[in-house]
Amino acid sequence: MATAPRVQTYGMQQRSDRMDFYIRDKAARPALTSPHRHEYFQIQVNLGGDTVQHIGGAVRPFPRNTLAFILPHRLHVIPHPEDGNFVLINFSQAFLLPNLHCDPMDLEDVALSDAPELAPFRFQEHVDFTLDDASFAEVAALLSQMRVADRTRQLGSASMLRGYLLQLIGKVCNLFEPQLRALAASKAERQGRRDAMGRVMGYIREHIADPGMTLTDAAAAAFLSPNYLTHLLRKETGSSFSELVLERRMRLARTHLVNGSKPLSHVAEICGFADEAYFSRRFRKAHGMPPGQFRREQREAL
Repeated sequence: MATAPRVQTYGMQQRSDRMDFYIRDKAARPALTSPHRHEYFQIQVNLGGDTVQHIGGAVRPFPRNTLAFILPHRLHVIPHPEDGNFVLINFSQAFLLPNLHCDPMDLEDVALSDAPELAPFRFQEHVDFTLDDASFAEVAALLSQMRVADRTRQLGSASMLRGYLLQLIGKVCNLFEPQLRALAASKAERQGRRDAMGRVMGYIREHIADPGMTLTDAAAAAFLSPNYLTHLLRKETGSSFSELVLERRMRLARTHLVNGSKPLSHVAEICGFADEAYFSRRFRKAHGMPPGQFRREQREAL
């Protein structure tokens, strides 16, 4: 089985000139052209050149005058056309929300009333933040102010930059308030997690017979980072990936042992165990008896 291509996760130090806040256009650094994640927040602003954005498990239009709000650890890519133009802003969680002490992987669980600034980031997979010309002109003015303040950093510049950033986010929240509040009320981010879990479970079912199935490949299939998938599984199931896969394999093995007559070596193979001996050891540990004895006792009980 071919493994999924490795998806890079970037830190601020790899894609930014400073560790708190960084703004640039396409001339300053080439855009990333393959799906990736980063540990920081990002806003992309399309100044020209219609395209799309791939965000999490969604594909959304990304025309001119549109903003993209990307949470930490969210798989994404925007294939900018060569003749297009954009501005990109990277910033840390501490810069945006210095008083919010929350694991970046739990940001979707923060109440909207506690951090309204997170709303566009949380619901980017559901909303296209495309502005009319007048509103976009206000955003463009804020971007210009940010670039001046960032280029001429001095005492107070960080506070000014945070203020401009909050104005930009606040402007978008004002313009899209009905959609954002409706999505928050419907707990849309939980549906996103359920969809991701569904993709993970589907991947496990499809590849259950493969002894080489890995967390990394399952995460890629669900558009998640391995770290986020581990976090999500612990939160949603209380199990690690390996525990979840073993439980599914044991469940499938019990079904074949009770309802079929194929040899144990075949049961081991179709349940994803490298050999019969390893299958027998894991089955005995899980059920207190070897698989052959389990089959006999179950049949005698019928």
